Amino acid sequence: MAKVKTTFICQNCGASSPKWIGKCSVCNEWNTYVEETVTKSVGKYQLGIDNDEKVKAVKISDIEYTQEQRIDLQNDELNRVLGGGLVPGSVVLIGGEPGIGKSTLILQVALNLNNLKTLYISGEESLQQIKLRADRIYKGDSNCFVLSETRLEEIFVHIRSVEPDILVFDSIQTIYTSQIESTPGSVSQIRESTMQIMKYAKTYSKPVFLVGHITKDGSLAGPKVLEHIVDTVLQFEGDKNNLYRVLRSTKNRFGSTSELGIFEMVEKGLKEVKNPSELLISDHDENLSGIAIAASMEGMRPFMIEVQSLVSSAAYGTPQRSSTGFDLRRLNMLLAVLEKRAGFKLSVKDVFLNITGGIKVDDPAFDMAIIVAILSSDLDFSISKDICFAGEIGLSGEIRSVQRISQRITEAERLGFKQIFISKYAKFEKQENQKIKIISVSKVGDLLRALFR
Repeated sequence: MAKVKTTFICQNCGASSPKWIGKCSVCNEWNTYVEETVTKSVGKYQLGIDNDEKVKAVKISDIEYTQEQRIDLQNDELNRVLGGGLVPGSVVLIGGEPGIGKSTLILQVALNLNNLKTLYISGEESLQQIKLRADRIYKGDSNCFVLSETRLEEIFVHIRSVEPDILVFDSIQTIYTSQIESTPGSVSQIRESTMQIMKYAKTYSKPVFLVGHITKDGSLAGPKVLEHIVDTVLQFEGDKNNLYRVLRSTKNRFGSTSELGIFEMVEKGLKEVKNPSELLISDHDENLSGIAIAASMEGMRPFMIEVQSLVSSAAYGTPQRSSTGFDLRRLNMLLAVLEKRAGFKLSVKDVFLNITGGIKVDDPAFDMAIIVAILSSDLDFSISKDICFAGEIGLSGEIRSVQRISQRITEAERLGFKQIFISKYAKFEKQENQKIKIISVSKVGDLLRALFR
């Protein structure tokens, strides 16, 4: 017999309560508690996992460590974000907005791995729909098996039959287990299904990809415990009106969380962007005001990004502040620094800022390029396309150094820039035969005098 228990569970954080409450005391969200019937089996049940082997504590010095070879996914951008490839036995969660390209990316990777057997499990599409998309993004014979199923017990039966090297679940919110009497997508179902999948991955050293939905505020749907269970959390970002997609890691137990991969959405799927610097800088024949180039770093990867600004008189009395791809609060801080330390009266003007390519940035080195773009638009004075900037602006108007300045300078010279403005306090070793001119400034005033004299 199974013991049936009814409880109320928060659909946002997974907290439980014996009765319904309006506001969750854990995550402070309103009207998120839903009644769920949880069935606890008294007997032992297995989902394709042999639990007969007894587990015992082992002294850490007695553990034999073997360096496992990472799996090459035949996709340089995805390999970079994962930290050099896919670790056997790891569970990777990919989240993103509907239609952004999550399923396309994973299906594309699964089809390209001819030397490995992949099982693609879809709970949202039929086999014919998957085949239609596969024919569009891949031509040729593939070692990818496709299954349209949502019940976890049935899925493990197929897994034992196929014996795949890599598993893909699209999406985890559609998977359910009959051991719990609640609807698919509920907190209990997501938590239990993910735990069973993770146990299988760790037991048999099989890597697993989980595709996850996101909520209206951009966070992954389901309980926060889902992100704690998995080894890696990847966020797929981008604007549907823009061709470029950014894949960034927010959690990675086997690599850095500062790396990102850039893709371009084309007719045949997602194309890797090998050199994003050339694509993130607009092509124009003549010098235009309000444009500056920032030398940015994402993890170990340097690239140049164009900053665009427009400054105009406030038409309705109250100045507008708008920012796309950059923190609006930091923009307001930089405007205050320009007004207090440099004497520019921007409090009565509208300021619009845009980071090209539809990507979001948080590198402090963008500060210098942003104030240059703003003043360039305000003074209607163009900045040469051969100049780039890398420096953080302090509240007292000083220009502070940023990390990995040598890589930024090298990338700027490789792309043909003639000058780069950096902080006077930056420490780096000048390379031999370096042709780019390095201009060091210590304050905002020094920067403006060098540019707008």
